[in-house]
Amino acid sequence: MPMEKNAVFGEKKAGVSYQSRFGVYAVIPDEKKEQIILVQAPNGAWFLPGGEIEKGENHLIALERELMEELGFTAEIGKYFGQADEYFYSSHRDTHFYNPAYIYEVTSYHQIGQPLEDFNHIAWFPVNEAIDKLKRGSHKWGIEQWKLQENSFNN
Repeated sequence: MPMEKNAVFGEKKAGVSYQSRFGVYAVIPDEKKEQIILVQAPNGAWFLPGGEIEKGENHLIALERELMEELGFTAEIGKYFGQADEYFYSSHRDTHFYNPAYIYEVTSYHQIGQPLEDFNHIAWFPVNEAIDKLKRGSHKWGIEQWKLQENSFNN
C-alpha cells in the first residue's frame, strides 16, 4: 500500500535555510458540529489551537499541553487527520520556517480553568468562516479533512 503524500503549502525556495518547527494542532468543533474554535495571536492572525512540539513530547502530550495553555481545556483526542507541511517566512521572527503540522480531531473537551496564556484571543466561528479566517494553509486543510469525515458520517 503506497504511503500517502503529505499536503504541502507555501513554497520551498532554493538557497533558503529553513528552521524546522514541528507543530500539533486540533480541530475542535462545538457540540452541534457547526462551529470551530480558533485562537488569534497578538499579531491578529488566526490559527487552530495547538503549537510547537517541545523536546521529549509526543504528539498527544504536546497537544494536551497546548490546549491547556491556549484554551484552559482538557480534551479527548480523536482521529489523526495527517501531516500537512508548510513553508513560510515569519517577518515577526525574521526567519523562514518549515512547519510540519500534525492535525488531530478533538471529540470532546472540558474547560477546567482560564487559559495559561493570556495574550491570545479565542473565538468560535461557523466552519466555513473559520477556514476563511485561518492564516495557514495547513490549518485550513485540517478543517477540510474534518469536514470530509463529517460528511461521510452524515450520508
